[in-house]
Amino acid sequence: MKDPDELAWTRWCANAEKHPDKEAIVHWVAGEEPYRWTFANLISAAESLTVSLIESGIKKGDVCAIIMRHNKNFYPLYLAIDNAGAIPAILAYPNPRLHPDKFRQGIEGMSQRSGLDWIFTERELEPAITPLIEKEHSTIKGLHFPLEWHIDRAVEKEIRKTMIDFHNSTNASHPLLLQHSSGTTGLQKPVLLSNRAVIQHAEYYGEAIGLNDNDKIVSWLPLYHDMGLIAAFHVPLVFGIPVIQLDTFEWVLVPSLLLQAISNEHGTISWLPNFAYNLMADKIRDEDLEGISLESWRMIINCSEPVRYDSHLKFIQKFLPYGLNPASLSTCYAMAETTFAVTQTPPNVPPSVLSVDRLELSKGKARVTTSGSNYRMCVSSGKTIRGCQVKILDNERNPVEDGTIGELVIHSDSMFDGYRNYPEKTAEVLLDGWYYSGDYGFKHGDDFYIIGRKKDIIIVAGNNIYPEDIEDALSKVDGITPGRVVAFGEEDNEMGSEQISVIAETHVSAEPEQKKLRLEIVKAGMAIDVTIGKVYLVPPRWLIKSSAGKPSRKANKERIVDASGSTKRSVDDIG
Repeated sequence: MKDPDELAWTRWCANAEKHPDKEAIVHWVAGEEPYRWTFANLISAAESLTVSLIESGIKKGDVCAIIMRHNKNFYPLYLAIDNAGAIPAILAYPNPRLHPDKFRQGIEGMSQRSGLDWIFTERELEPAITPLIEKEHSTIKGLHFPLEWHIDRAVEKEIRKTMIDFHNSTNASHPLLLQHSSGTTGLQKPVLLSNRAVIQHAEYYGEAIGLNDNDKIVSWLPLYHDMGLIAAFHVPLVFGIPVIQLDTFEWVLVPSLLLQAISNEHGTISWLPNFAYNLMADKIRDEDLEGISLESWRMIINCSEPVRYDSHLKFIQKFLPYGLNPASLSTCYAMAETTFAVTQTPPNVPPSVLSVDRLELSKGKARVTTSGSNYRMCVSSGKTIRGCQVKILDNERNPVEDGTIGELVIHSDSMFDGYRNYPEKTAEVLLDGWYYSGDYGFKHGDDFYIIGRKKDIIIVAGNNIYPEDIEDALSKVDGITPGRVVAFGEEDNEMGSEQISVIAETHVSAEPEQKKLRLEIVKAGMAIDVTIGKVYLVPPRWLIKSSAGKPSRKANKERIVDASGSTKRSVDDIG
């Protein structure tokens, strides 16, 4: 690291001075000419917006929540908040299906837990947010609409002195941002990260992926999630390389947009959650790929836990004819609590894959097998990056030998100090400087393999059943929407154990066809030696997603249990 006391703003300005006309952020909107921020223009606009921030009463240390759709002026605003000494926190813009009351409750809860001081948003959300500010004992001081501000205001001498004074009186331990750890129900956990943590992590991670001046990142990822905020926003800003930012909601509707951007902009690196590999392979038509070249795409990094082998295979088979290099598929293990990455596979080296006996896996051992039909393909999430250490511990918090399943426990140079204003949750996961991730996995050689979440494991007759295995198997059943299945345990009082239940989305609505579909689901479970006790069939778009875009097991279990009896169908109904 060049300067352990360097501020992010100092690094951004240095990039602008060194390469003023180099593209920093290319803002893509479907059907429009991309807007291209150079490093010099980005800093200039950020300084101009800083004037408005200071005049609006924003003070050093204030947490400024940004709730905004895809907009080219978001980027200088984010930088301006830091320049004013405040702390940006990006929150998700409400989707059309979210009830206004639920949105308000979420903002109110986060304001009290995360300590939000100001809301920066669009005029359209004013009616929904204003009652929170007017409410007695509200922690929110005010509401601002920065998209209505000018970005070409001159910076007067007095205002510039205020900026300089702030930077001169601040060190690298000052908070740079507040991000929220992925959540599915209730409050997401607020993680405060310092300038030093983010810059140092960006440099260590850039080293792990061989980041260089020829790279150009392309991303549709939401910036309220660590994969989008750190990997696809802060990392390129630290390194002074371009990033193309696509609209998340446009990508969901037209997944080929990412490939168009890769081809047109000669993009080299992207990060994707696992579901994106399946969605793109299944939904993008060949006619949408006319003229597309993916030859420049050197790293496509899967940051899911676990990484799905079948998803990678499907992705390669689909896009190989368009210049995709199979060795470009890479993996990473990452989380907000460690700023971002913990492990990473090296460039140009396909992730290691192990065929593991599923029965032995249920007993806590990852035994590699080359025979038999009941196995699981485990994909490596890579080796630890510089500045990170990982231990795998059993339930008594004792180290386990290689090939034994346990909880991943992490120490990182860029690790958080605890959840902001959340001491009880901090005490649950931090002990003696080590973060207890709640993820289960094993080590083989120098590689780490993530196989699931500790809290999601279903225990049947003393064996550990991983819901990911069931969900993968059921996603292949005709009539079930791939990737739209959740498996979980329900208490069976008669057996004194858990039984396996699944919720699956389907377009099948007629009862005779649903009866046949339930039978096929049970058969698919039997094929992997799993007995499914209950099958709940639900219509498309029924499942609740987490902030990371994955169906939430906990939230959907609670929802189905609370649902009317007409929604539920047990295996006994097969008849």
